[in-house]
Amino acid sequence: MVSNTIDAEKMARLFLAGAKNLESKKEWINELNVFPVPDGDTGTNMTLTIMSAAKEVSSLYEMGDIDMQSLCKAISSGSLRGARGNSGVILSQLFRGFTKGVKEHEKITVPVIAGAFEKAVETAYKAVMKPKEGTILTVARGAAAKARELADNGTTDMAEFLRLIIERAEEVLAQTPEMLPVLKQAGVVDSGGQGLVLVLQGAYDAYMGKEVDLTISAEHTSAGASSGMTPNREAQANAEIKFGYCTEFIIMLNKVFNIKTELDFKAYLESIGDSIVVVADEDVVKVHVHTNDPGLAIQKALKYGALSNMKIDNMRLEHQEKLFKMSQKETAAAQPAPAADGPRKDVGFIAVSVGDGINEIFRDLGVDHIIEGGQTMNPSTEDMLNAIDQVNADSIFILPNNKNIILAANQAQSLVKDKKIVVVPTKTVPQGITAVINYVPDLSVEENADVMLKEISSVSTGQVTYAVRDTSIDGKDIRQGDFMGLGDAGILCVGTAISKVAMEMIDAMISDESELISIYYGSDITDEDAEALRAQVEEKYGSCDIELQYGGQPIYYYIVSVE
Repeated sequence: MVSNTIDAEKMARLFLAGAKNLESKKEWINELNVFPVPDGDTGTNMTLTIMSAAKEVSSLYEMGDIDMQSLCKAISSGSLRGARGNSGVILSQLFRGFTKGVKEHEKITVPVIAGAFEKAVETAYKAVMKPKEGTILTVARGAAAKARELADNGTTDMAEFLRLIIERAEEVLAQTPEMLPVLKQAGVVDSGGQGLVLVLQGAYDAYMGKEVDLTISAEHTSAGASSGMTPNREAQANAEIKFGYCTEFIIMLNKVFNIKTELDFKAYLESIGDSIVVVADEDVVKVHVHTNDPGLAIQKALKYGALSNMKIDNMRLEHQEKLFKMSQKETAAAQPAPAADGPRKDVGFIAVSVGDGINEIFRDLGVDHIIEGGQTMNPSTEDMLNAIDQVNADSIFILPNNKNIILAANQAQSLVKDKKIVVVPTKTVPQGITAVINYVPDLSVEENADVMLKEISSVSTGQVTYAVRDTSIDGKDIRQGDFMGLGDAGILCVGTAISKVAMEMIDAMISDESELISIYYGSDITDEDAEALRAQVEEKYGSCDIELQYGGQPIYYYIVSVE
């Protein structure tokens, strides 16, 4: 018979079951992301967050004799420190609020859970500066309202209570496309809300007696890679690269390239290689193939038109370089972490950054500690706290440089008591650079924070990347493999040529007041291509100062700021 109360041991089982259910479906949650940018994704961030707590809960569960206080501390502390991305931080705040509501009760009942749901929602909403409806917050609030309604109506049957709460959460989730137009346009529900429902469903299944593997292994809790697993150098060293050259180019068509022609061309590429992407768009065709003879692909393509944007990379050499870098990282990781020694400073800086060029720019500007990460891998609250420990300063400015990292930085700020932490809400790398440049030693910490906020508001940022899925957003139809110019408020342009998209993006960013254009080119852009873009920009916008710098960032071919 199912009990109408939940003790600490059962609650631990429910939490672990919810975590495992989310983890098993994280890629599906990732696929619900509407925006086609190759980022860390909601499913990954939520999974890394909950698995950080699950690791601590699992240790308690295996020892036995769990009490509610220690369980709640493990859930709250583990998720708080492991939180990544906005969705992960919000999930951690839901857990934090819920555990506050139940930690004083050795056996929790329907009224206690109803109050805990309300506390969870209250805590999560407070953590978000501008809460947006149609998200995980809305789903959580709907579930909490249903819990209160059932408790006030005298419901005592726990199984019925939990089932009806989940039904209500699913109903609210189904309504999220009506609240956020971007969801409706893409025909999906909110990914964060879906993740929360999966946690609730997993917990309910365990409550009803479903057998669940509650083992939490290291691969589930690793934060070393976007997949949630630590790279294995030995496995990668033994990996066979069947086709050695990554070959990319654009065909500028001079003859008909219909469906049959496209299928024939793809069939030919399949005969000489793999990892084939062929995207046809009116008078151009974007081609990507891994092959041992790039010349064959090029010769075939020349039958359809002239070629441009050609790029051939030796993946075997790149593979060896990657293994060498992994070896260096492993060696460095084996050394004891450097202590925050040396004389205590008044002020220090921490910046989130990726790309050796951009990292060097921040260091040259006086940033004390670089946290490797960004859009492709959001640092956790724990990463922030570790960085703070490494900076020996009374006051520390944190530059998240990504809107999806600001909440984690704020969460770290709230946990530090022995140093003054100031989070400057920089959403892009150029904003972070501008913030550091405008630091004035003679001003107070508060005055500098105000100056930085004012200055970053005048920075417009654009970023050129590629689409990982087909979608329609901001009134633009996007196909997998397209290049996109992303602005501060959305997608500015889409196309099949990197340089053309970059120029169109800059055109959309320029205004009559623009004085400075800064271009940071990524690891996939050659010096020659970058100089060619600079020449185009100088020719068109000669009245502006133009700066070109190597950023070395992955994923984003160009990052551009206009001030």
